[in-house]
Amino acid sequence: MTDPSFRPPTVRLMQASAAGEREILESFLEFYRDVFVHKVRGVSAEDAARRLLPSQTTLTGLVRHLIQVERNWFHRLTNPTIDADDESEANGEPPSSWNLHPTDTLEAALADYERTCAHSRTAAAGFALDDVVGQPELGTVSIRWIYIHMIEEIARHTGHADILRELTDGATGELG
Repeated sequence: MTDPSFRPPTVRLMQASAAGEREILESFLEFYRDVFVHKVRGVSAEDAARRLLPSQTTLTGLVRHLIQVERNWFHRLTNPTIDADDESEANGEPPSSWNLHPTDTLEAALADYERTCAHSRTAAAGFALDDVVGQPELGTVSIRWIYIHMIEEIARHTGHADILRELTDGATGELG
């Protein structure tokens, strides 16, 4: 059964076509978050963890990577001391979202991604687009810059997910 509150990502994006800058940025960000989730949902755990390219890129790895990216940019807004990449493996090396463990499942990663995006929305809501915040590698960045960077980051990885999904089961397109 289809959720009656579901609006296809394209419809939501088009409804903001004449909105203010922030609503447009948020609409594009939500568009790519939604399309990304649609691209990776519906494959088996095995297919989501399967490497189809010479790199370590997998569907589950893409989800885990975007969780790290959300935390690195948006969660830092409410906790400036957070270091989203500062988790360590038992062997002392920094983890890679691309390295999957047997316990890493697509459904668990998607649930974490949804929670992470919800936290990101809340964190960003407290700032104006012109506000600037500290960032370890760049010094300071505006909230506007973060939105644009996140749109670019998620859009790029949605393209990767599209290719992986097509290689997995032939599904293509915005909702495939």
